[in-house]
Amino acid sequence: MTTSRTLRVGGTLLAGAVLAAACTTSPGASGPVTSVGPSQPPAGSIQINGAGATFPFPIYSRWFYEYAFVDPAVKFNYQSICSFFNNKQTTEKTVDFGASDAILNDEQLAAASGVHMFPTVAGAEAIAYNVAELKDADPIVLDGATVANIFLGHITKWNDPAIAGLNPGVALPAKDIVVVHRSDGSGTTYIFTDYLSKVSDEWKTGVGNATSVEWPVGLGGKGNEGVSGTLGQTDGAIGYVELAYAVTNKLKYAKMKNAAGNVIEAGIPSTQAAMADFGTDLGDKLAISIVNGPGNDSYPIAGYTYLLLYMDQTDCTKGAKLVAFLKWAYGADGTKFASDLLYVPLPDAVKTQVLAKLATITCNGQPLAGG
Repeated sequence: MTTSRTLRVGGTLLAGAVLAAACTTSPGASGPVTSVGPSQPPAGSIQINGAGATFPFPIYSRWFYEYAFVDPAVKFNYQSICSFFNNKQTTEKTVDFGASDAILNDEQLAAASGVHMFPTVAGAEAIAYNVAELKDADPIVLDGATVANIFLGHITKWNDPAIAGLNPGVALPAKDIVVVHRSDGSGTTYIFTDYLSKVSDEWKTGVGNATSVEWPVGLGGKGNEGVSGTLGQTDGAIGYVELAYAVTNKLKYAKMKNAAGNVIEAGIPSTQAAMADFGTDLGDKLAISIVNGPGNDSYPIAGYTYLLLYMDQTDCTKGAKLVAFLKWAYGADGTKFASDLLYVPLPDAVKTQVLAKLATITCNGQPLAGG
């Protein structure tokens, strides 16, 4: 890859593909205009519009940027507007594809006009915090019960005995905890509340697992970007964000005690371990929860993220181009970018299931050319 095409991670995530504010219109990144021969469509002449989750926005933006060098005729426009709204846009067919971290239930799928879920990558959610007194200290340790009690409003001080007991020797301040959560419908929230429902009966029965819940306490932020920004500006704050956002915004994030009782850091190996806990058979829906896995090395707050595709396309050219893009994304050229952005590619056995389903997409009831 040449220097002009490099998108850096770390100091700046997706240079040339700036992270958009969640739940607002934010065009996806695209590559430079490339001249093509007279027999090829003009660069950017085939526009494919998508909308949805902020959780995978970094990897999708990278893919869309890089794919412009593979097929210059295609331009992707992706609105990072949250899983909740995206599902509605997808079912109302106002976009060519959707994206969600939440697993659609049977009722939602039945109403979704022939939509199917296609996992793309998996990722971890970080429990990020901003406490001035802990800025230079090692990451604190938390467990599921403690995180649930913080978000339930039962633990309100950073030096609470529950936190102190998990962090012996750490000088925790007697400072108020400021809970930060998503204010919008969100697949990131779906994964987080799925986890809390697994580790806290009070959370399960009182708040529940959904893309949008009635939060007992806290401040709301729109999108992973909004939550990250609020965390960075608020001393004493704690919240949940997709790992890449925590790293890019230089937020400290806790290590989590998992179901096996081991202290685990969010990252690629621990997300892979969580995926392995639940196997590679994703069933007919091609969707599965991977939170709170039993493995020794599993990070407990992780999930797949999904594209929502119409199984019978109405624009055959767009449909063929979209399938071709996904085959590239699932291949070696696409998946090599995932780890750069702290996502985990699909295991080969899962990828086989996904590609088999992808091959059944039709256009106006007929086999899709190139499918």
